Amino acid sequence: MKILTVCLGNICRSPAAESVLHHEFVKAGIDAEVRSAGTADYHIGKDAHHLTRKVGTERGYDFSSVADQITPKHIDDVDLVLAMDDSNLENILALTENGDQRAKIVRFGAFGSTVDTDGIANVPDPYGYPEEAFVAMYDQIEDAARGLVKAIQDDSLETVLQRYGGK
Repeated sequence: MKILTVCLGNICRSPAAESVLHHEFVKAGIDAEVRSAGTADYHIGKDAHHLTRKVGTERGYDFSSVADQITPKHIDDVDLVLAMDDSNLENILALTENGDQRAKIVRFGAFGSTVDTDGIANVPDPYGYPEEAFVAMYDQIEDAARGLVKAIQDDSLETVLQRYGGK
């Protein structure tokens, strides 16, 4: 399985999600490749934000990716695209060229533990905020990552995509 995590600039949320998912998949024995990209070109070629790396490293995550900007080819090359918020979702959907691409796009929060009671939570952008915002970001990403692992393990991924996907 190939997964792409997407936020705005690809230095905070999506590289954090990439690292968390990689960690969770290895732990669960799931064979998956995870990459990340941003909808904007602000930070192409740069490492993850220093607080993304600091808080993530403290939690045991590794970072190797550099910022990239999403294209329709990215969408074609993966099985699942995880948008961090409504705005990212809209920007990704605007890039799509067909229904097959749209069918694999969903907000990452669709896998969160509170989705049935609270709706789909956006992962707020911590850029420009203090470290506490990055801690909260990781808490939310880790919850959604565990939910995605469960959806893969119990074969409910397609159900989530059909219910909450970009269409």
